[in-house]
Amino acid sequence: MTNLGLLSLALGSSWTSGINLYLTVAILGISDRLGYIELPGGLEVFSHPLVIAVAVILYLIEFFADKAPYVDSAWDSVHTFIRPLGGLAIGVLAFSEAAPHIQVAVGLLTGTLALESHMAKATTRAAINTSPEPVTNVSASVVEDASVAGVLYLIIQHPLIAFFVIIALIVMSAFIIRFFFRFVKNIFSRRKTNKG
Repeated sequence: MTNLGLLSLALGSSWTSGINLYLTVAILGISDRLGYIELPGGLEVFSHPLVIAVAVILYLIEFFADKAPYVDSAWDSVHTFIRPLGGLAIGVLAFSEAAPHIQVAVGLLTGTLALESHMAKATTRAAINTSPEPVTNVSASVVEDASVAGVLYLIIQHPLIAFFVIIALIVMSAFIIRFFFRFVKNIFSRRKTNKG
């Protein structure tokens, strides 16, 4: 795998892990097992049948939890700790053959990217839940899963295109966090004012 391909894989899969860690691990593991990609370094462990099975089971649980208003936000709250650690692990495992200082630097970067995309997802879902109805939650969940699959497809088939798409997604996530954080903050401040 080229350096650009390795960087795209580390950055992209850490970004997707912030959206859906289990789907990311499952797709990478299955893709390696089917020969679509050769996972570098320690990431090859994702192709072990036990890892794939656990990732698929957890993805199925998340698939249903992610569709229900408020349940999705509770699920996201718990995953505020899990997804960034998953992104960090992906970076460290991808660069497991590099020098320790490179592994630590990449782990910090990929953990931060996973946290950023997770926060973009969580704040968007919190905003959606201000008018709870299942159609919006289901639509948002399907779009999120499709974006994870799409980014991973680009990483596997077109690493150069994936690199630029990932950079755009990182910038877009920052704007989403800022916008929806203000949106949710305004809603709660209005509710507080109405009660007072």
